[in-house]
Amino acid sequence: MSADVAPVHVLILGGTTEARRLAEALAGAGVGSAPDARPADSPVPAPSAVPSAAPSAAPEAIRYRVTTSLAGRVAAPVLPPGETRIGGFGGPSGLAAWITTHRVTHLVDATHPFAERMSFNASEAAALSGIPLLALRRPGWTPEPGDDWTFVDSLEEAAGRLPGLGTRAFLTTGRMGLHTFAGLTDTWFLVRSVDPPAPPVPPRLEVLLARGPFTLDDERELLARHRIDVLVTKDSGGSATAPKLTAAREAGIPVVVVRRPPVPAGVAETGSVEAVRTWLRTSR
Repeated sequence: MSADVAPVHVLILGGTTEARRLAEALAGAGVGSAPDARPADSPVPAPSAVPSAAPSAAPEAIRYRVTTSLAGRVAAPVLPPGETRIGGFGGPSGLAAWITTHRVTHLVDATHPFAERMSFNASEAAALSGIPLLALRRPGWTPEPGDDWTFVDSLEEAAGRLPGLGTRAFLTTGRMGLHTFAGLTDTWFLVRSVDPPAPPVPPRLEVLLARGPFTLDDERELLARHRIDVLVTKDSGGSATAPKLTAAREAGIPVVVVRRPPVPAGVAETGSVEAVRTWLRTSR
């Protein structure tokens, strides 16, 4: 590929482990972006076999540029490789304008499964700007034998179910929704967060400032030390059951699981970083 050919500019809507892994994979393949990035003209290795991927006749040198967009809800985020922008776009029209101005060629929605509004904005912005969109979404969790899970559709429903399930709750639904539980005066809450939560919050609350990942031993010790008798979480999902869910099952602790919100119809999705790399090679 000649040096004057514009690079493939991938905009990753990030904030998840999957988004970081994708940025790292593209950087490792030779992503051109800021002056301190890896060389832009490094060849991209052939990806692992992906059932839905079209075969490639031969490896092709592709110049990549990668930008990861973060919502800005964490005070000191761990920045991925490549370029980074922080903050909102101003809705789908603002995102579409940014895509056009910065000559983005591919959009990857790798936001958190509960970032509902952003996923719909991404779908509309891709249609407005005429670029391909792929959603990189981790699979949801499935209960295993011995699990005592109660599924609910919202944080409000979770708050309504709590009084009948326990009195010492480990709340892992994120600091942004704590106001939903502020009226539960008889429940003691443990919340683990990267940044301190803002009021309103439950009156009986202990905040543990920590950044994951957390091991199974970590979660076993935490549940025992704080005498937790109910866990509340969102179906954030992942390639394996979260250690906190395994620890709750071992301890016989009931779990309230908030189901995922709906996603935009018609958007292709995958749970594999390698599949995204194949898509980038075949959708140009």
